[in-house]
Amino acid sequence: MWPSARCRRHPAHDTVSPVIEVNELTKRYGDTTAVNALSFTVRPGRITGFLGPNGAGKTTTLRMLLGLVEPTGGSATIDGQPFRDRPRGLRHVGALLDAGDVHGGRTGRAQLAALARGNGIGRRRTDEVLGEVGLAEAAGRRVGGYSLGMRQRLGIAAALLGDPPVLLFDEPLNGLDPEGVLWVRGLFRRLAGEGRTVFVSSHQMSEMEHTAEQLVVIGRGELIAAQSVTEFAARSTRPGVSVRTPRAAELAAVLTAEGAAVRPGGEELLTVTGLPASRVGELACAHRLPLHELTSGDASLEKAFMELTADRLDHRAGETR
Repeated sequence: MWPSARCRRHPAHDTVSPVIEVNELTKRYGDTTAVNALSFTVRPGRITGFLGPNGAGKTTTLRMLLGLVEPTGGSATIDGQPFRDRPRGLRHVGALLDAGDVHGGRTGRAQLAALARGNGIGRRRTDEVLGEVGLAEAAGRRVGGYSLGMRQRLGIAAALLGDPPVLLFDEPLNGLDPEGVLWVRGLFRRLAGEGRTVFVSSHQMSEMEHTAEQLVVIGRGELIAAQSVTEFAARSTRPGVSVRTPRAAELAAVLTAEGAAVRPGGEELLTVTGLPASRVGELACAHRLPLHELTSGDASLEKAFMELTADRLDHRAGETR
């Protein structure tokens, strides 16, 4: 069972948390440009989601922020300073990049204890964070026997270990059960509520819609948007209309002839874009087609994301490379 988060603050963290600043950040691997002149700012006191299609450059950007990858150009700083210039880095920034990148022969407690020693963190803190993420009973087991969800918890514990004012998470929900997802969502909100800078990379649109307040969206290594979730979702130009009718095929033909795009969504259900709900109802009435449901779709993060990143995909389903 996931416990409630009990995050503390070091006295040094009582001031405003650092800002993440990325300025014209670029990374090339030979002829391939992974990140191209990327600029954005992540501020404290809110959860900022980091979104983009697969291969968009999200993980490369996070690794440059942490000094694990050398930029080809531009800069990535936290509180005006490159992270690699900071001694005892876990006291400044906590990060989860790859939950599988741990020594499988160590116990969970030993893994965190090694990190704590290298960052001047007391042993008591190791047991505290293991308890916070629900791994207290598994702390003495070897990490190689952990499930993916347990490794995710251990990675989150490592990020919290130094009680840092800045936290970076790359796909933190992988392998978590529904209870774990709810716990992580609450944890992120509490961390942001304490004034920390929380930057979360995820491909799960529905989760970001419920969790994040701000977004940084990239595609093919370039910035698409840096704005609130509400503002980004409102950029969708084709909100859908849901229609349920026992004569779905006939209605689909009528709507298609009118210029709408129609997608079957199950027995008797159609999703229509390109026409407002009022016009769909008028056409159904004119052709004496009964409607059991007619609902205007609200703007959503997923719709806006799919629409605005459509031309930034490295590949599409059904295509060969």
